[in-house]
This record gives sequence, structure tokens and C-alpha cells, in this order.
Amino acid sequence: MSDHEHHSHPSKKDLAFIHAKKQARQKITMLTGYDYSTACLEDQAGIEIILVGDSVGTNVLGYASEREVTMEDMVHHLKAVRRGVAQAYLLVDLPYQSYETPQQAFVNARTLLDHGADAVKLEGGIEQVETIRKLTSQGISVCGHIGFTPQTLHHPGRKARIQGRSSSQAIALLESAIAVEQAGAQLLVLELIPEPLGKAITECLRIPTIGIGAGRFCDGQVLIIHDLLGLTPFHLRFVKRYQQYRELTLQAIEEYKHDVEDGNFPSGDTAFEMDEDERLKVERWMHQSRERVSRP
Repeated sequence: MSDHEHHSHPSKKDLAFIHAKKQARQKITMLTGYDYSTACLEDQAGIEIILVGDSVGTNVLGYASEREVTMEDMVHHLKAVRRGVAQAYLLVDLPYQSYETPQQAFVNARTLLDHGADAVKLEGGIEQVETIRKLTSQGISVCGHIGFTPQTLHHPGRKARIQGRSSSQAIALLESAIAVEQAGAQLLVLELIPEPLGKAITECLRIPTIGIGAGRFCDGQVLIIHDLLGLTPFHLRFVKRYQQYRELTLQAIEEYKHDVEDGNFPSGDTAFEMDEDERLKVERWMHQSRERVSRP
């Protein structure tokens, strides 16, 4: 199947589908995905937007922050996720310092689209207007991201802080949201902002808002898959853990270790048999080779 055919899959989600959900007041679901097997499961579950986030840095690659993530990292993980997606809308982060100028943003966004992304996400408000205009004028779909922006605000070891608690900060974020929409962005992620502000921004915009720690009134929600599965060691207030993979996985690995050390794995029923005649021929060969070795 060619890339083109893959993209025109009859039930492949597109922006029109996502925008229609906002109009119909139906919630939009988004999750991060960084590998093929997880992407397959998210797609099968009907998640509408899969985000190959630069959070791959801290969750998968062991980096201290999102700032270490390169374009090469993003392309590598995008390609893996792409192979697992038939229906979801595929959104990919432009990593830190990959969109310093509108032209650089265009070149890097093009690369991500060439590897199967449906749209790119970049952080920042009013200061990104020119870049968003450049991308959208070239037919590239853009998702904005305001509030807490990990590339500029995340410092290793420091807690993420809620943005927009004061009226002046809140109004600045509202102005940013409107500017980003007017520049042509088709979606907007709102991260770590008070619920009333999430509601106000969502009501102000025609484009869908996707919240993470932004309250109940956004058009959709996104979580980091590792947080949802309980793979991360820490617990965040705005995350709901749906599983305890960290404990379950550790338990399974420890059990395996004990089974191997105690001789319980592999067991007879996991071993493969050999035809008795063939086995005897091998035994004879071994016997003869031993004799050859032991002769002076």
C-alpha cells in the first residue's frame, strides 16, 4: 500500500472530522504515541488524534528535558507510529529550536509531513504568528500550544507551574489564542491553565481546543500515554491513571528472573521434541567424535 493510499483510507480522520466534533459539542480524544505497537492499540481503540510529542525525550529516550529532542529523534518515532496508524489524525511536534525562523519551520515541517504527519504542533502564542502564517500559507496544517510550554518552561527537577492565574496573564493567553487562530492554526493545545480560562478560550475560538490540565470545558483532552498507563514514577494532579504498568511490569520481570534462576522456565511443555531415530544418530556422532579426541 502506497503512502497516498494509506492517507486516503476511507475512515482516516481529517481536520473536517475533528472540527465537526467541536460544532456538535462532542469531545475529541488525543493521546501521545511514540512506537508502533502503542500506535496500533490507540488506533484500534478509536483515539482520534495521535500526537508524536517531544515528550518522547523524557518518557522514552531518557533525556533530562524536551529541549534535547532533535528532528532526527522526531522523524524516527514518527515513522514507527505511522506504520501503526490507519485511522487516527497524526500530529507531530516540531522540536525545540527547529522553528527559530518561519523558513526553518517550513523546511522541518515539510520533512515531518513527508514522513507521514498530517499536521505539526509548535509552542508559543503571539510571537509565533508569522511562523504559523508561513506554514498555513504553504498548505501545512498547524496546531498551536499555549499555557505551560515544556520547550521553554520545563526545567529538569522543577515542577511545572500553572499559567494564567492572574487576570493579566489570563488576558495575554486569550489574546495569544485568538492571534494563533487568526494566523491559521487549526487546533490549539492548552496546557496547565485554570479551568475558567480553558472555558473562556474554548468559547472564544472556532477551532478546537485540546486540554491537558486545563479543566473540563476544552473541546478535547490529551494525556501522555506513559502517565495514563502508570509507567511514570511520579503522580500528577491533572492525570488520571488507568493502569499500574510500572508495578505490573516490574512484577512480571522479577517473576521471570526467579523462574529462570530456579529452573522453572523454560519447562518441558515449552521445549521442542526430536525424532528418536534422529536423536540417536546425533548421539552416535557425539560418541564417535569423543573417541577421536581421546585417541593419542
